[in-house]
Amino acid sequence: MKAMMLKSFGGPESFELREVPKPVPQAGQVLVRVHATSINPLDYQVRRGDYPDLVPLPAITGHDVSGVVEAVGPGVTTFAPGDEVWYTPQIFEGSGSYAEYHVAAESIVGKKPPELSHLEAASLTLVGGTVWEALVVRAALRVGESILIHGGAGGVGHVAIQVAKAMGARVFTTVRDANAEFVRSLGADVIIDYEKEDYVDAVLRETAGHGVDVVFDTIGGNTLTRSPDVLAQLGRVVSIVDIAQPQNLVQAWGKNASYHFVFTRQNRGKLDELSALIARGQLRPHVGAVYSLADIPLAHARLESPNNGLRGKIAIAVEPSLFP
Repeated sequence: MKAMMLKSFGGPESFELREVPKPVPQAGQVLVRVHATSINPLDYQVRRGDYPDLVPLPAITGHDVSGVVEAVGPGVTTFAPGDEVWYTPQIFEGSGSYAEYHVAAESIVGKKPPELSHLEAASLTLVGGTVWEALVVRAALRVGESILIHGGAGGVGHVAIQVAKAMGARVFTTVRDANAEFVRSLGADVIIDYEKEDYVDAVLRETAGHGVDVVFDTIGGNTLTRSPDVLAQLGRVVSIVDIAQPQNLVQAWGKNASYHFVFTRQNRGKLDELSALIARGQLRPHVGAVYSLADIPLAHARLESPNNGLRGKIAIAVEPSLFP
């Protein structure tokens, strides 16, 4: 099978397309013909060497799968050959999704929502699971509460807006002006152009000084330090960013705030919850660009570019017929 191998840590040129043996499913595993995957910030963090002790080289990386079951190992009862599935491979365990085939534990695999194409489904598994973990499990966002989502037009942010609206929250989000209509179409209630206005001023104005109940940090920078400025009493901050941020949390203490740091855990349950939102028309991932398996280096370079013009996710058409 063809696979995009990471031969060394570094830039996008560190990848090499190779022929490698097709994996064989063991007990409790399914073999999936990968139709699509996608690119996440985690992918380029792994590629550039942020987690060298966890990624033995050479490695097949990638963290999203949408495809079709080709074979099952002994003991598998949930799936059969021909089933359409989606999932996030177990991060830092085994091979990733930048390949024509992938094996996974039956327990982390879900039935692909029929409403989504393979490209759309592959754009949602990791970010969707991350958003569910952040907003539902950790922040415990409730009906009638308010949330500030940083980077609402991005791969995680555009999903977070839809999930927060489905949960009955009032959604604030920061974007460039060019993306205002996009996030409004997703359900954002208050749109803050961060290039023209300080988001702290905007939130306090729109909430009459009360602040928001939840801050969802997808961008890093100084958001952890400044989040107490926009939090209501008993507010919660959830961050998915793994870079160090300067912190002075005395104000957070005064707000009785709680901070949560999320690294996605794989399980079928979150995928099934997302599938329910999709079936009700409350969630749909946006595919901003599509690349082929061979062009994964180009996709990485584009996602890392600060002015990439993207909305939503970059999908990878592993199955050639899906490439536009």
